[in-house]
Amino acid sequence: MDVARSIALDQPYAEVVPRVRKALAEQGFGVLTEIDMTATMKQKRGADIEDFVILGACNPELAERALEIDRRVGVLLPCNVAVRALTDGAGTMVQLMNPQLLAAVTDNPELGPIADEADRRMSAALDALQR
Repeated sequence: MDVARSIALDQPYAEVVPRVRKALAEQGFGVLTEIDMTATMKQKRGADIEDFVILGACNPELAERALEIDRRVGVLLPCNVAVRALTDGAGTMVQLMNPQLLAAVTDNPELGPIADEADRRMSAALDALQR
């Protein structure tokens, strides 16, 4: 199982990040956390990397249902969405955590329908970005 779903877009990073937020919101996901990897790597390691942000996306209804089944799911929440400029300047990469990991990692079949719904919504967000 792949850990992420990925798409490359021709648009610049600065235009894609707000589009990702909008696409997630349209599918019921809010962004709870934001990690500026570019600034963090510069500050903590002195490393210069491409524009790169990790958005912690959460659909409260799906999260509540999953946590009711298995509290261990909390270590997998929120679902991470990585947005980074392609180093060749040719656009932006968007990678979404594969929601199927929720069910696979816990080996709890009751989480399957929730993972399926999260997967459907995340896939719809990616599809919206490609339009």
